[in-house]
Amino acid sequence: MRRAGLLPVRRGRRRDRPARPGDARPVGGSALPAAGTAPRLGPVTLVVGIGSVRGVSAVAVTALLDRLYSEHDLDPGAVRAYASVDRRAGEPGILAAIAPAALRTYPAATLDVIPVPNPSSRVRDGAGTRSVAEAAALLAAAELGGPAGARAVLVVPKMIGDGVTAAAVRIVPASR
Repeated sequence: MRRAGLLPVRRGRRRDRPARPGDARPVGGSALPAAGTAPRLGPVTLVVGIGSVRGVSAVAVTALLDRLYSEHDLDPGAVRAYASVDRRAGEPGILAAIAPAALRTYPAATLDVIPVPNPSSRVRDGAGTRSVAEAAALLAAAELGGPAGARAVLVVPKMIGDGVTAAAVRIVPASR
């Protein structure tokens, strides 16, 4: 049941795996909708950027993503895409944590020109860009927003975990 980019939503969070296309999107509350009620609809508008050290574990990535969702009251089912630097395109820990979702990746030079609130010279020395998580999320959201004038709004600045960083950007449709 899809309408205008919205997917059916069931109450409750299921964090043992990322949402897949066609899944009901959890929003919070009990695991199932109340008897006799229709599922709510929720937009799929979040892009999560992920940066990491080489060899990061799936446990570390999952722990940070869970923290990002819970501390900022975000619905993991609303994630439209995950993004990172191209050097992490095949990083097993990241891919396992977001499976079966795909990882959008960008060259470091492309990410380096994206204005971010938390640039890091240390990250630039290691990754070739001042930002991975924030820049990748902002760039992917801008691309996914398309030419219709949607805005990419950083809703969670860079969070730091055990060898991993994450940031979240919401795609805000243009006003009509």
